Amino acid sequence: MDRNFIKENGILEQYLLGELSDKEEIELNLILQKDLELQEELRLLENDFERLAFENTITPPSHIKKSLMNAVDPIVATPKSNPQEKLIPLQPKKTFSPLLAVAAGFALLFMLSSAWLYSRLLNAQYSLETLQGQTSELYNQLKDIQDNYNETNKWYQNINTPSTLKLVLKGNDVSPNSIAVSYVNHNNKTVLLNTSGLPKLESDKDYQMWADVEGVMINMGVIPENEQMVELKYIDHAESLNITIEPAGGNDHPTVERLISNVIL
Repeated sequence: MDRNFIKENGILEQYLLGELSDKEEIELNLILQKDLELQEELRLLENDFERLAFENTITPPSHIKKSLMNAVDPIVATPKSNPQEKLIPLQPKKTFSPLLAVAAGFALLFMLSSAWLYSRLLNAQYSLETLQGQTSELYNQLKDIQDNYNETNKWYQNINTPSTLKLVLKGNDVSPNSIAVSYVNHNNKTVLLNTSGLPKLESDKDYQMWADVEGVMINMGVIPENEQMVELKYIDHAESLNITIEPAGGNDHPTVERLISNVIL
């Protein structure tokens, strides 16, 4: 037996109900000596059983108490002034009916069994809720995998299309270690950018891409952080692609002195 087996099979409840064999009791006692969590659970179960017993206690009829008192305290019929006479109890002693003891035993057993079944029901409900949560989490993970696959497949198809132009943007003196690869498809009007070669920026800075159209820099979008492949806005008649470092969130015009890379289309 281990902790999970004991909890899932109601071993502690059976232990309190006296339903375990001698061997099982010995094995459980050895485990309880070392497992503080099971000791605490056993203590709580004992408290629950005791509370149920008190909550289901039935007040006996008043004549039962009178009969008991008469049985244990016989009344002396003769006064002390006459020692010659014998002491005679008014009525013989009475004992509990065996049927009453059996009924009480069955009532207690029923209460304990009900508590055990209720505990098993709660455990089963908890296990079901846990399983449902795990199933929902697994479904979400599979959905994310499917979405990522669809996105990756779309990029793969675009990159490997003969009409896609592959352009490498190497870093300049401002950022000599920078490198990015763009995939431009004029037929589909799409621009993909592999950002894995761009160094990480401070939290208050972002990379931004621009298209040069007849000397005018047009915003193609802020390059998201921690994304290896991103899709940017396609600009018609672009003559070059340019990457600058801008304040976090991007800028409405490029910071020329922070231009780190460009490539002619």
